[in-house]
Amino acid sequence: MTQEIVENVVRQRIRSLRVARGWTLDALAARCFLSASTLSRIETGHRRIALDQLVPIAHALGTTIDRLVEPDGDDDVVIRPEPETMAGSTLWILSRERDRRGVTIAKMRITPNRVISETKVHPGYEWFTVLSGTVQLRLGERTILVREGQAAEFSTMTPHTIEAYEGPVEILTIFDHDGERAHLPGHRHPQ
Repeated sequence: MTQEIVENVVRQRIRSLRVARGWTLDALAARCFLSASTLSRIETGHRRIALDQLVPIAHALGTTIDRLVEPDGDDDVVIRPEPETMAGSTLWILSRERDRRGVTIAKMRITPNRVISETKVHPGYEWFTVLSGTVQLRLGERTILVREGQAAEFSTMTPHTIEAYEGPVEILTIFDHDGERAHLPGHRHPQ
């Protein structure tokens, strides 16, 4: 979870706990020895939350810092991808924006007669595993069938195409930054 998301969760929790107790900003300010204007700016996001402020706020609200910062629900863990349909294929992005590993992880469904990576060349490596069906991988002058349960990894400096072979195919793939730009033009991660 990014620092911005954590701060937003903390801001919401501080305000919610204060309101649930029926306290005004002045009432909480008196209990945590901060000014009401400082608390207002913290709750509205106009001021960053400093640790030396968070400790007395948590104490005044009868909670702990851990409880203020722990994620709400499962959104910090579960990714709920929305399908993006392109001509002959559907894409689900399974990684978060600005993934710390510098990669994009995606599931793709490719229909017959749809070519992914029309003989592109770019720096890096590509990896995919076949979830269902069979992929026809054209790698330079070679044609390789990659079947369900198998995976492929190759240098993307070799011209390559990925096609469905004798029916639809689903793959799980990992792109580095160069691969994302080459294979997913115009794609943007959700904010």
